[in-house]
Amino acid sequence: TIKKFTMKKIFLLAVLAGGLAFGQSKKVTSSDVHWWGYKVAKTESSSHDGTVKVKSGNMIMKGNELVGGDFVLDMTSINATDLSGEYQGKLNGHLKNGDFFEVEKFPTANFKITSVKKNSDKVYNKLVTGNLTVKGKTSAISFPAKVSYANGIVNLESNKFSWDRQKFDVAYKSSMKDVFVKDEIDMTVKVSAK
Repeated sequence: TIKKFTMKKIFLLAVLAGGLAFGQSKKVTSSDVHWWGYKVAKTESSSHDGTVKVKSGNMIMKGNELVGGDFVLDMTSINATDLSGEYQGKLNGHLKNGDFFEVEKFPTANFKITSVKKNSDKVYNKLVTGNLTVKGKTSAISFPAKVSYANGIVNLESNKFSWDRQKFDVAYKSSMKDVFVKDEIDMTVKVSAK
């Protein structure tokens, strides 16, 4: 029985040490993901912007430092907030169909943090790097962010950053002559987890 007790103690210590080594997982409780897309025409430039919801996610903390995490974006929730009524419906349909994100086939996108490093910016003092998967294609992206941790709640807020939609087969080209849809999509991300 002493041997069993010692083995249990060793196992418990190993589990605790393992937990510390991997960090503590915090579940996403709120999020705000905003996007901007740009169209350039001969006579004028325009943009659309909107939101996409985080379906689920977690952030991994090691002490007071963010060390990892992953997020699932609900691509069926993509919504142009700069328009309303019929035009909003048309653009949302356009973004959800095969022209852009093909949400029936790819209802979610994922982002998995691979590293969090110091950044020279005073406000956005971290550089978050991870793998973004959209339409089954994965590519690494990085963005500056400010990360705070207090009272068991982690907050991550990115500065505006861009990613290239062509890397993910979001390859829409305008059928209108002299209209060009930019490849860069701008985004800001705000996520809280506890």
